[in-house]
Amino acid sequence: MRAVVAGVVLSAALAGCGGRPEGVLIPVPDDVPGTNRVNMVVATTRALADGPDVFSGERGQEPRYAEITVSIPPDGTRKVGDVQWPQHVPGNPATEFVTTKLDELTQDQAITWFNRRIKQTPRRQALVFVHGYNQRFDDAVFRFAQIVHDSNSTKDVTPVLFTWPSRGSLLAYGYDRESTNYSRDSLERLLTFMAKDPNVGEISIIAHSMGNVVTLEALRQMAIRNGRVFPKIKYVMLASPDVDVDVFHTYMREIANAKERPQITMFVAQDDKALAVSKRVWGDVPRIGQVDPEQEPYRSEFEKYNINVIDLTKLKTDDPLAHGKFAASPEVVQSIGARLAEGQTMTDQRVGVGESIVKLTADTATTIGTAAGVVIAAPVAVVDPNTRAHYGDHLHNLGNSVSDTARSSTALVTTPVAQ
Repeated sequence: MRAVVAGVVLSAALAGCGGRPEGVLIPVPDDVPGTNRVNMVVATTRALADGPDVFSGERGQEPRYAEITVSIPPDGTRKVGDVQWPQHVPGNPATEFVTTKLDELTQDQAITWFNRRIKQTPRRQALVFVHGYNQRFDDAVFRFAQIVHDSNSTKDVTPVLFTWPSRGSLLAYGYDRESTNYSRDSLERLLTFMAKDPNVGEISIIAHSMGNVVTLEALRQMAIRNGRVFPKIKYVMLASPDVDVDVFHTYMREIANAKERPQITMFVAQDDKALAVSKRVWGDVPRIGQVDPEQEPYRSEFEKYNINVIDLTKLKTDDPLAHGKFAASPEVVQSIGARLAEGQTMTDQRVGVGESIVKLTADTATTIGTAAGVVIAAPVAVVDPNTRAHYGDHLHNLGNSVSDTARSSTALVTTPVAQ
């Protein structure tokens, strides 16, 4: 009961972020003085969406590409570290993030855009962002634009967003996790292309949360396949990595054994509540993004692999889950920009109360627990748009689970026991 109460209290805090309209990426005119623009190229393994959101959370059969320009409200009118989401469509460029351009590209067109832009970038540096769990396409686009702008890197890097199929739902953790495996080959091919492009001087990567899985998988594969991580991949920043500590060791063993490897910086926080939940879900094995870097065996392991660890535990931000500190903190995100210029809440927590209740009660991995959560969350779905958006899927999945359970139980009763 204490766990349920704690979960509901946390959910109530998260619900304050509310919902948002569809179609926020539909381009709008921007003639507001002082707005800031971030122009990026997108590579994605997502499928095209039927509606106005461009790319869905489903898996595409082949990589797709796009060029997007995001307009950010004038400096001084917004809080650094936050994404100012449109309250309705069309958004207001004076106070909210909007897009002014969104064009789907062929692979050849994407390469042309990339080469033209990289030649205009000092030191010809590309910055690749790999988002985390529970991220819709618009989440990833606006968050990356915020990081590029708030780190003062708009003119110093060529922004490349790699976005993998995430359904943007709290209950789609398993689907999202499998989607990282689905996407690792595509990310490796993208990084390999960029590393072999003679126009590129160096590549930096920022990965957040579950995005660390697809990133480390791609780098591990590259190290095994080529005996090295391509030397143009110079800097890798791992933010709040949702990676099993033992699995992280296997990743680093292969990457570290390569002849060449990037410099790695990791951002950790012991108060990361999202990683605390992930630890419970994955057999109570610690996540590497939540460990104390001064404690053994982690201290020795980080020293062994020459990983620079930045502990953000004492840093306070507006992120209620403490899972996106490095993007939400003006000091941290600007220090990242300074490092990029020198040569080197990622996640928006808009989770509904009802969804969190369902997730909390479903942690027992039983149909009964899920059913209880759906029943408790039903009244919440009426008033909470985030819960309402996914409530039908919860009911559908619950129905399948009940049917499967019934069939399994019947088979167990009717099948003769082997003598």
